[in-house]
Amino acid sequence: MYPTVTITGPRQSGKTTLARMLLPEWNYVSLEDPEMREFCTIDCKGFLKTYPEHTIIDEAQRVPALFSYLQTHIDLAGEKGMYVLTGSQNLNMMEAISQSLAGRTSVLKLLPFSYEEQKNANILPDTVEEQIFKGGYPRIFDAHIPPEQFYRDYTNLYVERDVRQLKNIGNLETFTRFVKLCAGRIGQLLNYQNLADDCGIGATTAKEWISLLETSFIIYILKPDYRNYTKRIIKSPKLYFTDTGLACSLLEIQNAEQLKSHYLRGNLFENLAINRFRAASYNSGKEPNLSFWRDKNGIEIDLITNNISLEGKELPTAWEIKAGSTYSPDYFKNLKHWARLANAGEDFCKVIYTGETTMQTQYGELASWEKLKI
Repeated sequence: MYPTVTITGPRQSGKTTLARMLLPEWNYVSLEDPEMREFCTIDCKGFLKTYPEHTIIDEAQRVPALFSYLQTHIDLAGEKGMYVLTGSQNLNMMEAISQSLAGRTSVLKLLPFSYEEQKNANILPDTVEEQIFKGGYPRIFDAHIPPEQFYRDYTNLYVERDVRQLKNIGNLETFTRFVKLCAGRIGQLLNYQNLADDCGIGATTAKEWISLLETSFIIYILKPDYRNYTKRIIKSPKLYFTDTGLACSLLEIQNAEQLKSHYLRGNLFENLAINRFRAASYNSGKEPNLSFWRDKNGIEIDLITNNISLEGKELPTAWEIKAGSTYSPDYFKNLKHWARLANAGEDFCKVIYTGETTMQTQYGELASWEKLKI
């Protein structure tokens, strides 16, 4: 156990609520509060004397100097479980931690509600389209805010407030257009130059903005699998959104019904499915070990997961993600190709689809989205 635990994640993912729910007897201070922030900024030592232990410090990155004082304070105390730090600006938070609290804190990531969390709480939308459109941010569920309103406000808050604090973005309208262009590239290979050209910016700026979106939990990058079966694999990553509801808002999708005929329905379902795997890892305190595989001929496996055998060997499992609800043998076409190259059996080839039946075929498992176990 560490002297501190740090909870990061997107804004409004429930970090503060979780910490206060788990530790109701602890002190709680928010450095979003101007008076508390001023107190901490002017007198960090006095702040820590006032709150010497058992304190949740919300938005701790708002006072960067605090971390150096925290280091000295917890080293002198020599105790475990003294503070919980939360913050939604991951770039600033992690920079401060790496400089002052390395080895003194456990970093956990809290994402919006996962499929399993929604299901266990009996708030899971009935259809896949509704699951994609609604996303997983807690306030949509507990405050019954319409998704289109919530995500519109969320985007404005992120661009007008968080982006200004994280980085000096010259033209916010151009940046907003960039984020929308990213939404249109969900599940596609990330080409910085093409993205930059479409937005009217330089490739270097595009890379910086992608990094900014990633560190603030708007998007994430899925890297290609490192195993080189043919020496002709694609090395470009793919782009996905942390929350599909936000992506729908940026794509100006007005309702779940519209998703049924939307040209990115398959990509958005793929995004939703991969998010489910990521959440399972983070919710167990692990970093996701996920990738995809694609060769120069365009043959692609949507997702590669990895398990460790009893002998310590890494065993890849290949997943194809299909938005269709009716089984087709073609679902396994790319998996059969991959299995031959990887010398993998049918137990390591799986298809996720939106139908109701889970069954074992001669080429691998056909897994129903609703019955999928991760």
